[in-house]
Formats: sequence, structure tokens, C-alpha cells
Amino acid sequence: MMNRTATLTDPAALTSRQEARRQLYYELISGTSGLALAVFMWGHMFLVGSIVTGATGFDWVANSLEDYYIAQPTVFAVFALFVIHAAMASRKIPAQLRERRQMRALAHQLRSYPGPATQAANDLRLQPHLESLLWIWQVRTGMVILVLGSFHVVLLTLDVLTPLFGTRTGIEAASTFARVQGGLWPLYAILLLCVEFHASVGLYRLAVKWGAGAHLSRATLARLERIMLFVFLGLGLVALLVLAGWLDPPLAFLLQS
Repeated sequence: MMNRTATLTDPAALTSRQEARRQLYYELISGTSGLALAVFMWGHMFLVGSIVTGATGFDWVANSLEDYYIAQPTVFAVFALFVIHAAMASRKIPAQLRERRQMRALAHQLRSYPGPATQAANDLRLQPHLESLLWIWQVRTGMVILVLGSFHVVLLTLDVLTPLFGTRTGIEAASTFARVQGGLWPLYAILLLCVEFHASVGLYRLAVKWGAGAHLSRATLARLERIMLFVFLGLGLVALLVLAGWLDPPLAFLLQS
């Protein structure tokens, strides 16, 4: 009882508990904002994917979002979530990169010694931890998304507020075609790959972190992650090919009178 009381009144212990609570809040904000962005990206992919029905289907979806005042607030809400998630998710990157450099230095030291230690070093070098690699590539794709995603959000905001590329103010097939066919398709291809990888791996790591592994094995979660990655990547690729003018809308016949 006295030890517990001393712990509760010890300034160092209180500071440690406050810091742990603060980090928990940061993790909750990071995970929640990431989940919200992933759900948004799924919806966004289906909305953009409406281009496979042709300009008519795309414009019908876009006009519905405009008429019900969904597009305008969504742009600003997503941008706010984007900034919050980037700030929360990046707070640990320098420390974790230092830890990885220390691990590489340890492996280098082990390789300089004979005997069993050499095999241990080779194991470290040749068999990297899969989830560590996933985290590293998630960081890398996150940095790309931060740059290209910001650029895309700016262009989308201009589309919503001004007739920059198209014939009217608001999202429409004409402005979207003009952007992609105007030379931006390589940027959108890179952004598509990075977003789908980042989102699927992020959801996998979020599920593992918050206990989904108690109900589903990590192998099952990894398979679900790969399914999400390839399904949305495939849909995005088809939409991008249509927007770039390299593929006729495959489902345009559905809206032909």
C-alpha cells in the first residue's frame, strides 16, 4: 500500500503516466484518422470508378455530390484529417529510424566476429522482419502521399470552387479528363499505388495493434490486406486508363439509351 502511494505521489512516476496517457491519445487519434481516411478512399475509389460507365455516369455522381452539398465540406474535412493523420503518424519516425540504424550497426559489428555470431548477423541481414519492412514502406509511401496528395487536394479544391479545367465550377468529367490527359497521369499512377499500399498495410497494422489477432490469425489478416490492395488497385488502374484516354469506358453500354 505504501509503495503504491509513493508511486502515485512520485513526480517522475506521475510524469511517466501522463506521458503514457498522452501517447495513447496520440495513437487513438492517429488510428482513428487513418481509418477514416481509408474508408473515405474506398468511397472515393468507387466514385472515381464511375468513369468506367463513361462521362455520363461520372457527371451524374459528381452532380449528386454537388446538389446535396457533399463535395464542398468533404474536401475541407478530408484535408483536415489528412493534416492531423500526417502529424500524428509521423511523430515517431525519427526515433524508429534511429533504432533501425542501431540494428544495422549491430549486424555490422556481429559480422566482424567469427563463430556463431556471424550466422546471427547473416540472419539479421538476410531475414528482415516482415512487419518492420511493411512499416518502412508505409513511411516511404506516406511521404509521397503527403506531397502528391496535397497537390491533388489543391487541384480538387480549385475544381470545386472554380472552372479551372472544365466548362463549369464543380467536379465534372471534362475537368477530370483534362487534368489526367494534360500530363498528370504519371503522378496519379504513383499516388494510386502509394495510397492503396499505405491504406491496406495501415489497416492491417491497425487491426494487429488493437487486438484483431485474438480473433483472426496474422496470416488471415495479411491475406485480407492483400485482397484489399489488389481489388482497389485494380479498380483504380482501370479508372486511370479510362481517364488517360487509353481505354474506352468498359461499362458505358449500361447508360446508353
